[in-house]
Amino acid sequence: MSSTPPRARDENAALTRAVHAPRIAIEAVSPALDDGRFAAKATVGEPVRVAATIFADGHDVLAAEIGWIDDQGVERRAPMQLARPLGLDRWEGHFTPDRVGRHVFYIEAWWDVFETYRYELSKKHAAGVPIALELEEGRLLLERAAARAEAGLAKGLAQCLDALARAADHGAQVALLLECETARLMREADPRAHLSRTQADYPLEVERLAARFASWYELFPRSQTSDPARHGTFDDVQRRLPLIRDMGFDVLYFPPIHPIGRKHRKGPNNSLEAGPTDPGSPYAIGSPEGGHEAIHPQLGSREDFRALVRAADAHGLEIALDFAIQCSPDHPWLAEHPGWFSWRPDGTIRYAENPPKKYQDIVNVDFYADDAVPGLWLALLEVVQGWVDEGVRIFRVDNPHTKPLPFWEWLIQEIRARDPGVMFLAEAFTRPPMMLRLGKVGFSQSYTYFTWRHTKAELTAYFSELDASPMREGYRPNFFVNTPDINPYFLQTSGRSGFLQRAALAALGSGLWGMYSGFELCESAPVPGKEEYLDSEKYEIRPRDYQAPGNISLEIAELNRIRRENPALQTHLRIRFHTIESERLLLFSKATESRDNVVLVAINLDPFAAHEAALALPFELFELDDDAALLGEELMSGARVRWQGRWQSLRLEPARPFAVWRLRPESAPS
Repeated sequence: MSSTPPRARDENAALTRAVHAPRIAIEAVSPALDDGRFAAKATVGEPVRVAATIFADGHDVLAAEIGWIDDQGVERRAPMQLARPLGLDRWEGHFTPDRVGRHVFYIEAWWDVFETYRYELSKKHAAGVPIALELEEGRLLLERAAARAEAGLAKGLAQCLDALARAADHGAQVALLLECETARLMREADPRAHLSRTQADYPLEVERLAARFASWYELFPRSQTSDPARHGTFDDVQRRLPLIRDMGFDVLYFPPIHPIGRKHRKGPNNSLEAGPTDPGSPYAIGSPEGGHEAIHPQLGSREDFRALVRAADAHGLEIALDFAIQCSPDHPWLAEHPGWFSWRPDGTIRYAENPPKKYQDIVNVDFYADDAVPGLWLALLEVVQGWVDEGVRIFRVDNPHTKPLPFWEWLIQEIRARDPGVMFLAEAFTRPPMMLRLGKVGFSQSYTYFTWRHTKAELTAYFSELDASPMREGYRPNFFVNTPDINPYFLQTSGRSGFLQRAALAALGSGLWGMYSGFELCESAPVPGKEEYLDSEKYEIRPRDYQAPGNISLEIAELNRIRRENPALQTHLRIRFHTIESERLLLFSKATESRDNVVLVAINLDPFAAHEAALALPFELFELDDDAALLGEELMSGARVRWQGRWQSLRLEPARPFAVWRLRPESAPS
């Protein structure tokens, strides 16, 4: 039995913990979400910029590096340096992931004993202070390093020691101890005194480029027909692929393509009575022909779908499917798994509601019903995996904020463990914390509030918010200009100019943007007083003439071309707003980190009138004086301009409400 009193034992344990506690503080690590609880977002092939505040007691020189581990367990390291301005103890470094999948990184810091020695030696030598003892200390540091080093490194250090012994005088010895090669050898042999490491490894979800940069086009396959009495097919969609490709889109997204229920089927304009030939809403999923795993028989066979996926790929298009976790009253699950649903006391099942909207043709599953765990969760996982097996690697998820967050975190991780290239888009128009949380649990990108931001102040504030923490680490915005559910009030009255304005804001403001078919035709007829389309395609087959006069397909194609040719526009990050002296004109720039691609965008926010104003060109991006010359190439027209001086004048007409220039200083090579 120990004779040490309990209090003394506790004190000794506390002392031991204190002695072995990290002496170096590593704080405010980025990129990080909730201090590493969730994975920050990254893109394969792009540098991950890591920063942290690192400091310790005293004045010794510190060193730090990033350790990072990819999804295969391969570990690599990258150096960190003190960032400017000095004195804030902020360290920075970067590494570039070369594969998709879940990565982690950590930071280590230590006292750099030899670098501290070199710093003090140089100062004393420069001041003329006697340094015989300091030179002996340097010799001992080299000697100890050589003794612990492996053969090749030990040989180099031994050569340094020999050169030090043969040096003619103190000056020669100082020069040898301060030279870069000596410092390099000593860094390799550094014992890393007081080594400290971040308490957690910080996860990163490294995704493919399409998670950050893509142009989405949404269509209803059943409407790809010239006759509203004839249901469109996958073969009809194939015939439209060249036009969609030529507009510059690379993701082709379908609302649900599954069998549609008959019970409580909706008629035109969301009426409660459907006729015998009314197709119903595709979101009322499930009929005797099958559920979420099945294909609506009028669209074609499974082989027809596979052929469409292959044809789309040949045109540079990737198919995205809607994953809507809701059922028609005819869905096979109601009969096969009644325990997956919530039943009312009278034996009926409650239909879906989002007051004031009612969806009498839809019922919802109950994720936490007694019989639903694990059966329902595993069935939904099997649904997604089944479509992945068919070649679908992008899913737009309907209303994910109305389903449990733990379910999404589990399902997305399970799918990505099998194929880390699978992506999920959250259709979540809801509270900001929930929208960000969906990004944290794994959604690659999200719908946004962009649809309802119109004024200069609103757009500036919102774009800036998306480029700031924590949004920049956990949320990628996809700027959809319209959806089958949202016919924005602005577009109902703005005419062609408003459609051009919104397309430019979306395509140039974010690396991700999307449009629902009909936007290129400037369709805007509303249900009076509502943000809904009259004769909505959700409830009927809607053939269109995509070459109709007044369409903006060519302008959309040009915007997408400009995006592809300018890396600065392939992200929502690094946006800067600049002075233009009109509340109806918006001016912003985007630049790559190296500034080898700088783009300036001006947009007239008034669809009814021309506006002219003075503007300040972004000379600061090139560190130019106010009277320097800047060259611009207007990327829609190809016109070139030379601006002399920061302040210039700009006029934008409603017929072409935007301009976009690629900039370079006059002295830069063309």
